[in-house]
Amino acid sequence: MSYSNIDLEEICESLITLAYQAGNLITEKTGLTSYDDKANSVDLVTETDAAVEKLVGDQLKAKYPEFEFMGEESYVPGVTKLSEKPTFIVDPIDGTTNFIHSFPFSCISLGFSVDRKPTVGVIYNPFLNLLYTGIKGKGSYLNKERRLPLRKPLPGVPLTMKNALIGIEWGTQRSGVNYNVKSKTFTKLASEEGGMVQGFRSLGSAAMNISAVAAGQLDAYWEGGCYAWDVCAGWIILEEAGGRIVGGNPDVWHPEVDQRTYFAVRGGEGSEEFIKDFWSKIEGEMEY
Repeated sequence: MSYSNIDLEEICESLITLAYQAGNLITEKTGLTSYDDKANSVDLVTETDAAVEKLVGDQLKAKYPEFEFMGEESYVPGVTKLSEKPTFIVDPIDGTTNFIHSFPFSCISLGFSVDRKPTVGVIYNPFLNLLYTGIKGKGSYLNKERRLPLRKPLPGVPLTMKNALIGIEWGTQRSGVNYNVKSKTFTKLASEEGGMVQGFRSLGSAAMNISAVAAGQLDAYWEGGCYAWDVCAGWIILEEAGGRIVGGNPDVWHPEVDQRTYFAVRGGEGSEEFIKDFWSKIEGEMEY
């Protein structure tokens, strides 16, 4: 089905307005709110997550009643499904642990998909006043003025394992198959025999990690265990900056937005060979 009559720029401006409103609430409450465990002691949720999602969801549903809405806090496993219809995909606070500790790398992530494809993205970190936006076919920007990527690859220098700065996260599973795949792969990538990447960084937020790849500050970000609301907004921001998202498991060149394993890579010379080389270093297969 075609939705070519949707004004994506107007959608983006509406999401920016909401991001700023939510940002005020997030900064007011950081470090001051109680929290509960979801799956375990590293999978956390606060009352502010729910309040921000309600603020955003109520306004989007009132303004765009014909569009669907998917939010992390209202998600029901096995029931909530992403369809081909235009859908707002929302993470009210990405980086909840950072939010609880007042570590300034949490954000609101507001995505919009059409035909299950990320089409508009707005990510706002109110602590550092970083607003990342992207619209399909219109480019992506930092704070509406600076075109992404901020840092472009050096001419004639292809992306390789040995010159890559890679974003990683442990995730919420601290035992079992996925934990073992991640921990063994991290060790291999750091070793001389396994690639010896220049370094790892963990910002504690999928949206912030993908934004850093889009900006050219990270070269890649490998992840398993995220959901559509963690990656939808960042996905289109990265694509419009010349990068791409492939599967977090090998040989998946065209993943679905709700596939749960992802590998975000900046654009530039050598990126396809870099992806293949990285995939060859993964110790097993993640299962989500």
